[in-house]
Amino acid sequence: MTELKKEWFVLHVLSGQEHKARENLEKRIQREEMQEYIGEILLPEERVTEVKSGKKKTIVRKLYPGYIFLEAVIYDEERRLLEKTWAFFKSTPGIIGFIGGDRPVPVPLSEVESIQNQMEEKRDRVKPRVSFDPGENVKITDGPFVGLLGIVEEVDPDKGKLKVSVTIFGRTTPVELEYWQVERSE
Repeated sequence: MTELKKEWFVLHVLSGQEHKARENLEKRIQREEMQEYIGEILLPEERVTEVKSGKKKTIVRKLYPGYIFLEAVIYDEERRLLEKTWAFFKSTPGIIGFIGGDRPVPVPLSEVESIQNQMEEKRDRVKPRVSFDPGENVKITDGPFVGLLGIVEEVDPDKGKLKVSVTIFGRTTPVELEYWQVERSE
């Protein structure tokens, strides 16, 4: 038998169960010796900071909730479904099916590489969960200006910082703050 070509596909999995579905796949691949049919499994995520009850914390957020990307051999040389891999996926707990239904559609390698690059760029950067717009009214909740109201002048989403104009001693002054140090006000 000639070596079949692995292609990238998108699996629809139970939402909120992406990690469990990936673990189930990885265990079954080892146990049933499916390594020649299934390659890399990709679960795109990013780290985000959020403030809850005045506490800043970092969480991991899925970029595509309910989906896992994987490299697999699904079709033979004549583009017929391989029963062995099809049955393997259909019987793995947590997996609903493929994007494309009974005829899974391969994802172009360029799209997968783009997602991988996006994940690599975000790996070391923590992105703030909330975003603000210039002109928006905010209340400062942390730091030396706590309790003051201000107006967002500039937003730097890459650094998670804002420039906010506040009135101190009767003068308007720009103050640089992090997203988590402010909340929207009416």
